[in-house]
Amino acid sequence: MFAINSIRRGDCLEVLPEVPSRSVNFVLTDPPYIVRYRSRDGRTVMNDDNDAWLAPAFAEMYRVLERDSYCVSFYGWPHADRFLQAFKSAGFKLLGHFVFPKIYTSTTRYVRYQHECAFLLGKGFPARPSETIGDVIDWTYSGNKLHPTQKPLSVLLPLVETFSRHNGIVLDPFAGSGSSLLAAKQLGRKYFGIEMNAEYHEIASKRLDSSP
Repeated sequence: MFAINSIRRGDCLEVLPEVPSRSVNFVLTDPPYIVRYRSRDGRTVMNDDNDAWLAPAFAEMYRVLERDSYCVSFYGWPHADRFLQAFKSAGFKLLGHFVFPKIYTSTTRYVRYQHECAFLLGKGFPARPSETIGDVIDWTYSGNKLHPTQKPLSVLLPLVETFSRHNGIVLDPFAGSGSSLLAAKQLGRKYFGIEMNAEYHEIASKRLDSSP
């Protein structure tokens, strides 16, 4: 059941069909990057080894979004083509691109990887924000203590504030440790999240319950 201000444990492909069409004001999500990621302490991300979920998940996100509204999705650059295809197939327009530079190196291979990135997507013709933000936002290290790819609140708060209505519902179908939902709650937005992993679902639930 779709319950506002909650996080549901489950597969978003099974839960999202329960969400009414055009009922969500903003989507902010950090899906698997499809890179078989393993953190230094051995943690992994579910469904990070395939893209079978990618197109249907974004099709559902598009369906549940209100007309003329925004979605911000982080993505993995090694498979940017797959993400772009899924965005466009769902019906999203590309409106912008964010880069989040880090002061540290995540991984070193051919180069030192020192940034994250996300697309700003639109359904229909969203109104321009009353106050625009830059597309380069400095990254603060979260420590990844609660989730192997935990995003810092400092980069999520301006996204929620800029691209959602105060009384709108913020959705994250890949909620992880609940950072996007916590950002929504701190800014007075309603929220709904979905997380498949039982451990991270419990962590997110406790974070949200303990936040004023």
